[in-house]
Amino acid sequence: MTGQPIPVIIDCDTGVDDALALLFAVRHPGIDLRAVTCVAGNTDVDGVVRNTLTVLERAGAGDVPVARGAERPLIEAARSARHVHGTDGMGDLGLPAPARRPADVDAVTLLRREILASPRPVTLVPTAPLTNIALLLRTHPEVTRNIERIVFMGGAVATGNATPVAEFNVWHDPEAAAVLLTAGVPITMYGLDVFQRVVVPGAEVRRLRASAEPGARLAGDLLAHRPAAPDSDGADPAGGLGDAGAVCAVADPAGLTTRRLPVEVSLAPGPTRGQTVVDRRPRPGEAEIHGGGREQALVDVALDVDVARYVKLYLETVVVD
Repeated sequence: MTGQPIPVIIDCDTGVDDALALLFAVRHPGIDLRAVTCVAGNTDVDGVVRNTLTVLERAGAGDVPVARGAERPLIEAARSARHVHGTDGMGDLGLPAPARRPADVDAVTLLRREILASPRPVTLVPTAPLTNIALLLRTHPEVTRNIERIVFMGGAVATGNATPVAEFNVWHDPEAAAVLLTAGVPITMYGLDVFQRVVVPGAEVRRLRASAEPGARLAGDLLAHRPAAPDSDGADPAGGLGDAGAVCAVADPAGLTTRRLPVEVSLAPGPTRGQTVVDRRPRPGEAEIHGGGREQALVDVALDVDVARYVKLYLETVVVD
């Protein structure tokens, strides 16, 4: 690694794979994790705060400030993903309650404070519904002057998971995602197209679970709760890195293939609500030719990922000698 660590703030809904992302961010020498903010998503916001504090303590980063944020989307009711992440949002692993409390300020206040106080522009990594980020951008637009880039886990070019076309984080709060796209800073969309591909082989999951080091062991237990494709020998379930891949892309952007494309969020009621509409056409179509053009944000959309590279990076980072 060369140069100074990248100042990073993670906005999350911890969440099994958000926890994997936090473990990586704490332990990668190229990342300076300055704060973590919490929003309702995978579970309720108080559960997210509890899970986040627990993970940071287990990773040996109890001094990173954590703040409670929005408990519901801008317009919609909150809709959790406990069926994926367990009743407690953390795979029902029975982890102890954290020893410390969150910061005495709300998430938007902490985001503004840490972004503006950073001596170098911050990379903001939302791995959750984008409610906190939308509130920040609308309340304190001056923060954009010290944001280097926003790398968000959300959206999909092809197939969704919350609906046939919409990914959960964007679907949970489409209006907030639409606000994000108008931030006026460089944006990378780490969507389902790459999210679902980065899978840790079962043998490595088993090795992590056998570790005596608490952070590595937690990573293994979390991966075991996220079964993906079976391992090549069929003996062990492999585990998807999920949100952690977005933080890998901050530490090692060369592992991600992106293309700058127009993106907008479908906000209309109905089956396409929450879809990230990514325009991959090589030239304008009839709608634009006949006066129906729309102004769309240009986003660096992740289209391919070096799976082996990110799996190796994650394992080398999380496993402490």
